[in-house]
Amino acid sequence: MASTVAPITSTLAAVTAAAPSVDDKLWMLILGFIIAFVLAFSVGANDVANSFGTAVGSGVVTLKQACILASIFETVGSALLGAKVSETIRKGLIDVEMYNSTQGLLMAGSVSAMFGSAVWQLVASFLKLPISGTHCIVGATIGFSLVAKGQRGVKWSELIKIVMSWFVSPLLSGIMSGILFFLVRAFILRKADPVPNGLRALPVFYACTIGINLFSIMYTGAPWLKSPRRWLACAHFRRLQASVC
Repeated sequence: MASTVAPITSTLAAVTAAAPSVDDKLWMLILGFIIAFVLAFSVGANDVANSFGTAVGSGVVTLKQACILASIFETVGSALLGAKVSETIRKGLIDVEMYNSTQGLLMAGSVSAMFGSAVWQLVASFLKLPISGTHCIVGATIGFSLVAKGQRGVKWSELIKIVMSWFVSPLLSGIMSGILFFLVRAFILRKADPVPNGLRALPVFYACTIGINLFSIMYTGAPWLKSPRRWLACAHFRRLQASVC
């Protein structure tokens, strides 16, 4: 999941962008990078199961294959699609303007948020609890801001939107999964010979998956993707529709 790796880069961006003096805050910058690696380890230990738990459990891929695939594609996903999430975590949850005169406090708070999130995710992994890395970093960021600046430092409207998405996302995912399984069971699994129908359906599934990913990357992807992304995304989406139809 790209959203689980992106909070790491967001907190690091807050640490580096807020440093008033490299010489004065160098120790905190180095500490932030070290804790970021610990946080990345904790995210991998816990959140990867959300993406590959069902695939490994069903025997589609082995545990080793899942680790290799996760290392590649979750990193690529965070780089290509993590910009929006990073921006939200970096300055969408808290009012960073309040830290203009106390930038060192923002650095310390960001490092503390990463450390708290990393510790809790490692504990949850040890207890075999499937938690969300995004939830952890959001809660940690809100926590340090409440301590540092009180309720004035939190953008509550943005937090409400994020919390609402946590409830809407499982609901929509469940509906889509139910509809897709109903179609697969009706048109593939319940046929006398499901293999030919399944092979014919695979290109459609692959085309939809790749098309949605490419559309997302080109339309709302990383800022460093220099191109007329919106035009390319719309053109690709039209070609995909034509090919499927």
